[in-house]
Amino acid sequence: MKIKLITMISCVLLITACSTSSLGRKQITLFSNAELDKMGITSFEQMKKETPISHNKAVNNFVQCVAKAITKNVDKTVHSGEWEVVVFDSKQVNAFALPGGKIGVYTGILNVTENQDQLAAIIGHEVGHVIEHHSNERLSSGQLAQVGLAAANAILTSQEIENKNMWMAGLGLGVQYGVLMPYSRTHESEADIVGQNLMARSGFDPRESVKLWQNMAKLNQSQPPEFMSTHPSNQTRIKQLSAQLATSMNYYQNAAEKPHCVKPKVIPKPKGSK
Repeated sequence: MKIKLITMISCVLLITACSTSSLGRKQITLFSNAELDKMGITSFEQMKKETPISHNKAVNNFVQCVAKAITKNVDKTVHSGEWEVVVFDSKQVNAFALPGGKIGVYTGILNVTENQDQLAAIIGHEVGHVIEHHSNERLSSGQLAQVGLAAANAILTSQEIENKNMWMAGLGLGVQYGVLMPYSRTHESEADIVGQNLMARSGFDPRESVKLWQNMAKLNQSQPPEFMSTHPSNQTRIKQLSAQLATSMNYYQNAAEKPHCVKPKVIPKPKGSK
């Protein structure tokens, strides 16, 4: 019974794997670019309403300088217009990019990134997710997982299987840890590599991407086991990025421009924080 279910889901995945990432990985993409762009723009507008925006001139100039240098080297098929970049006044150590040409950077990440190159590694990584259509894949895989579990429930019900709820719980965990989480780890590793190459082509030193994750490792030393996380471990990322340096350094040395984005000496604390 379980083998038949896995075979059925595998067939669906093979039928819908209709695109390929830049690194040669087969992708499941059920949504159109127009649909994803609309979702991205809508989500971004909602965030701007709900999250305070930083108006610090020095901080904005720094982030805009790095983001502009990065997005200049993104293929127009990914986004044909100008990218909108917003600095959110928050202590979160995070940043993101969305389909539709949207980039958000939290001021908290600027306390971890030591220079323009490390911020470029962050922005390059986030834009890498957009380049590789990872939002489309995550939405698609989630939808297919729900279809698969619904089918399994129908089969178990029709066969009058005992302990059906236990089987469904087990299948749910199997999908979560066996498919969706590794899928997310694959996305993160792919975005790391694509982002490192992108920052290097944009004139930022890719060696700083390794230093960035060494900083992250010091900041967060209580990670869950890698197989239970949606992200690779810091050590895995450091190892993968170090192995990619031979390629990205060549891009860096041949970059047409080398940006000079000045990081403010003091990053203002978000309003309301202590």
